[in-house]
Amino acid sequence: MRARWLLAAAALLVMAVALSAARLDLDDDGDDSDVLDELLAIDEEAERGGLEADGEGAEAVRRVQSMVLVLDNDSARRAVENYAELLLLGYAPWCERSAKLMPRFAEAAAALRAMGSAVAFAKLDGERYPKAAAAVGVKGFPTVLLFVNGTEHAYTGLHTKDAIVTWVRKKTGAPVIRLQSRDSAEEFLKKDQTFVIGLFKNYEGAEYQEFVKAATTDNEVQFVETNDRSVAKILFLGITSDEQFLGLVKSEPEKFEKFDGAFEEKAILRFVELNKFPLITMFTELNSAKVYSSPIKLQVFTFSEAYDFEDLESMLEEIARTFKTKIMFIYVDTAEENLAKPFLTLYGLESEKKPTVTAFDTSNGAKYLMEADINAKNLREFCLGLLDGTLPPYHKSEPVPQEKGLVEKVVGRTFESSVLENPQNVFLEVYTPWCLDCEAISKNVEKLAKQFSGLDNLKFARIDASVNEHPKLQVNNYPTLFLYPAEDKSIPIKLSKKSSVKDMAKLIKKKLQISDDKTVAATDNAPAADSLKDEL
Repeated sequence: MRARWLLAAAALLVMAVALSAARLDLDDDGDDSDVLDELLAIDEEAERGGLEADGEGAEAVRRVQSMVLVLDNDSARRAVENYAELLLLGYAPWCERSAKLMPRFAEAAAALRAMGSAVAFAKLDGERYPKAAAAVGVKGFPTVLLFVNGTEHAYTGLHTKDAIVTWVRKKTGAPVIRLQSRDSAEEFLKKDQTFVIGLFKNYEGAEYQEFVKAATTDNEVQFVETNDRSVAKILFLGITSDEQFLGLVKSEPEKFEKFDGAFEEKAILRFVELNKFPLITMFTELNSAKVYSSPIKLQVFTFSEAYDFEDLESMLEEIARTFKTKIMFIYVDTAEENLAKPFLTLYGLESEKKPTVTAFDTSNGAKYLMEADINAKNLREFCLGLLDGTLPPYHKSEPVPQEKGLVEKVVGRTFESSVLENPQNVFLEVYTPWCLDCEAISKNVEKLAKQFSGLDNLKFARIDASVNEHPKLQVNNYPTLFLYPAEDKSIPIKLSKKSSVKDMAKLIKKKLQISDDKTVAATDNAPAADSLKDEL
């Protein structure tokens, strides 16, 4: 708790420095690099628990209280109107993600200030001042908004200093960084970030303009330019052209990607989107949205503990290299249950402990499971099938039941044979264990099954949709009742779950043309169940 308090204090300290020119009339030419170093030192010390609340951390808080621009109901709208460029953090004190973002936001503020940016920085407690938050566009926590001459731009990128800095620079008129010396290139490389390097002899011409357009449109990756091949070679090894070159640099073993397409904005953006991720992306809460929105729609996920992944990593990288830009490879640490469990639940594998490989086609929602042993040969075949469309989609299923009762239990693997291909008329109840109405409806279905138990051409069945799937059973409301007529199973008849047992019996008789003398009279006059409220 103390460490989090100190991190927040350190974050506010740098935010205060970035705002101090407006509040304390500091010299605009001052160097804030020392303050950034101080922030990072406090940040690291706080994470180690080495600062006491009555020591350096308390002093940081006191400095923050005297300098930081804090918005409220009266000042929020006015700040947006008065500052030509304002970067605003909307937060809530109880929000864990706000606490994690605040130090990074502060580092970005100090870095931009050190670069000479004219952007002002502010924070707003959206829980304390909900009217002010609503007025400026804060709709959740945390929210980062950039206002340029009153126009709002919502930040949706990674919660890192470099990502925020890049985005703000692009939105405030500096989409490309120009590097003119070897020293500046070497200094830039120390930032260890993903960037696009463009070599243009005279910084002019149609192709250069397309490069600048792409840099302006892209919100995440920093673009840099130079007209000196010796400078470009420091950033991207192996450049041979003196005239024109474009490449992508990443901070991973597969570091360099050369652009070979036409110098057009769309082509450049496509190149960056397809290549900006590493060979294997480690899935996190921060990058999850970027993974989902990737233009690479075929995605292979490996789920395992970290120590198991170490044994698989080199093999996975080899396969990922083969399918680069065609299939995205992602690793999810199963120790991070909040990340892994939602995925594994889709396969009914939430309790699985051994390494698992799955795949998704985000263009249509299809999912796949690699059931063979995880090795290079099997994984390559799995990926080839995924790529050429021959890999069969995976659908959850319980084990095939051995016994059949009055109401037959259907599972994913038996839905085809028990329902669609069965020569009988089939009354099917689709339910889930958590459904509020399902238990009462199940009792009514059992009454119906007893009433019609003397008929050979009608059977009753039920399927638990939480653990069983079939492509021809698409249900979102539970319970759902279907009647599949024997002569045509392609368009089942949907019955209202509000109907009484008596009303459902009448409907079955009518649709299947069953006379009263063929039903079991013993239960034909059973009291009708009360209509059930359709809550789902």
